[in-house]
Amino acid sequence: MKGGKDRTFTGIAAAAVTTVLAVVVAGQVATDRSGEIGSQASGEERGAQQRPDRSEGRPTPPQAAKPPAAPPTYQQLMTRQFPIDPELKASGEFVAVPGFDKAPGKGRKVSYRIDVEKGLGLDAGLFARAVQETLNDDRSWAHGGAMTFERISSGEAEFVITLASPGTTAVWCAKSGLDTTVDNVSCDSASTERVMINAFRWAQGAETYGDDAMLAYRQMLINHEVGHRLGYNHVNCATRGALAPVMQQQTKTLEVGGIKCRANPWVHPGD
Repeated sequence: MKGGKDRTFTGIAAAAVTTVLAVVVAGQVATDRSGEIGSQASGEERGAQQRPDRSEGRPTPPQAAKPPAAPPTYQQLMTRQFPIDPELKASGEFVAVPGFDKAPGKGRKVSYRIDVEKGLGLDAGLFARAVQETLNDDRSWAHGGAMTFERISSGEAEFVITLASPGTTAVWCAKSGLDTTVDNVSCDSASTERVMINAFRWAQGAETYGDDAMLAYRQMLINHEVGHRLGYNHVNCATRGALAPVMQQQTKTLEVGGIKCRANPWVHPGD
């Protein structure tokens, strides 16, 4: 009996040890598996955090280039004022505007040259085009085919339309006994070949026309001074509210003797 009890006790103890070992081993396995799962999950999270965005590394699409602004037209430039010192006296040296503008009409052909004083900083080509288009407009001296104007840059010209600084304009007008320093005006220097256009007036206009009528003022300025060269003297307005004659001194005033007229750039405005 004693031997049987000992064997029975030994068997029970062995079974208990086996059970404990099984539990321990199972726990370790579960722990290891849990650690593996946690490690895998952490790795996946890190991978997701470190994975670059799909847009990273891709070149930025080029921005559509803005089309260049169109250069201003002749009409637009002729309405603008340009900066200039009203007391400027430039170099006193003149250069002929190159090129040739054929007389477009019939009648007596008048050849002229355009000189521009060096150092003005104004657009000589714009000035030359304005002169040619103004003089050959049917509302100007070319009206009805009476004459037609041709611009040359070399050879014999009947006169020279000269764009010059206020100081130089005064010098050339004084050669013909004219004082342009009062009101800073232009003149036809009749004892010389030059019709002097004061660059300050060309660039800035006059109060009589205002800032919004630069085109009309420039047309009047050309027609008035060339009119003197063609033999016409000053004429004042005779009817209140009427258009001023182009040979009135419109740069200075639109009112003479209590009669106020309206600004007018043309020799034949209504024809």
